[in-house]
Amino acid sequence: MAGEKETTKVAIDKYRRFLHEDHVAAAGTIGWRHGSPPIYDSVNNVFEQGRTKVWPEGSLEETIQNSIKTFEMELKYKTCIKDFRTINPEKFKLFVNGREGLSAEETLKVGGYNVVLKSSMPNEFKYHKEDQETFESSHTAFRSAFPRGFAWELIKVYTGPPVVTYKFRHWGFFEGPFKGHAPTAEMIQFYGIGIMKVDKSLRVEELELYYDPAELFGGLLKGPKISESNIEHQGQDDNTTTQHCPYNHN
Repeated sequence: MAGEKETTKVAIDKYRRFLHEDHVAAAGTIGWRHGSPPIYDSVNNVFEQGRTKVWPEGSLEETIQNSIKTFEMELKYKTCIKDFRTINPEKFKLFVNGREGLSAEETLKVGGYNVVLKSSMPNEFKYHKEDQETFESSHTAFRSAFPRGFAWELIKVYTGPPVVTYKFRHWGFFEGPFKGHAPTAEMIQFYGIGIMKVDKSLRVEELELYYDPAELFGGLLKGPKISESNIEHQGQDDNTTTQHCPYNHN
């Protein structure tokens, strides 16, 4: 999630498949949201220092973990579904907490945070008002809250392909302001369950996610309210230009 930088440095990442070859072999042909692939050095440090599992190289667990990290990277930073290598774009559906599934194009348009944080609660009780957020505004808010990144790890695989059922953990350190709340520097984490249907190439066809958003927002809203003058510059380091999909001029 948070904690990545967009830069001209060549992207080499041992946890995200295809990132290096996409940068080198296909330079100029892939639509990157900020013009070039992200560098995950900061969030990788959070991951390596705080993970509870170290999976053997080549194991099913390591393969699944890296595949999911790669999908998350593509969803955040690629602008064209045709460039996604982790999903079957014709069949892909994403379901979160039992809600109606979204296609690949719908998921990309809405944005990862807005998809997973959507709630059926009345607006006045929502932690995250997805109808008032854009792709960029939601990402800016979480990059501000977790400047070193919000790490993800696989905890357990219950069933293997073609239907992979797994438990995951998300965590980070609340070290920047979040929507008017001061940071506490505390670790915030939550656990969840995923059910992922894959094809023979491990491309995702369906993904179901189940977790409790209150575990995330309970920590983020714990910080005291701060004045507008102290947060007016929040997110101003995000003035990079988005490189849009050449096949989508809308």
